Amino acid sequence: MLTLPNLLTLSRIVAVPLLAWFLWWPGWANGYAAGFALYCLMGITDYFDGYLARAQGTVSKLGVFLDPIADKIMVAAVILLLVGTRDDTPAVIQGVHQIAALIILLREIAVSGLREFLAQLQVSVPVSKLAKWKTTIQLIALGALILGGAVPPYPFVHQVGLVALWLAAVLTAITGWDYLRAGLKYMD
Repeated sequence: MLTLPNLLTLSRIVAVPLLAWFLWWPGWANGYAAGFALYCLMGITDYFDGYLARAQGTVSKLGVFLDPIADKIMVAAVILLLVGTRDDTPAVIQGVHQIAALIILLREIAVSGLREFLAQLQVSVPVSKLAKWKTTIQLIALGALILGGAVPPYPFVHQVGLVALWLAAVLTAITGWDYLRAGLKYMD
């Protein structure tokens, strides 16, 4: 149960409050820089926990359960912090761009609920290649938005993050619909 891949997954969950603390102060460029470094480290552990589990033949039920939860906790925390405003400081994700963030959050909640429902029926819905691309672009978008807070003199970094956020939102809607369609046939 306490294999290296599972410990890496758990470390991502434990690191979320520290990441949130770094991102809590929108005008603190050094905090955003530290948050970006931690976010990248969390992304690296996300890659290696799965790689090591498969390479060592130690894929566990706990790891299969915790890995997507760790991803969703991290993504939701980052989105909420980037959308929120604190101390009269404007949000990193503002205006119409908040719709893209909302699409991502709603899909993550809906797909989690659908997967839980289908698990009770012992039905597995595999992750599609498009969903993997969605996750990759989503992580790049959020990383660019965090990095944009660390390097305010370079607004193009923030713009790249917003464009990637919208691309992730579009892929999120498409993959969410695909999962819903697959799950509808098991509902009365």
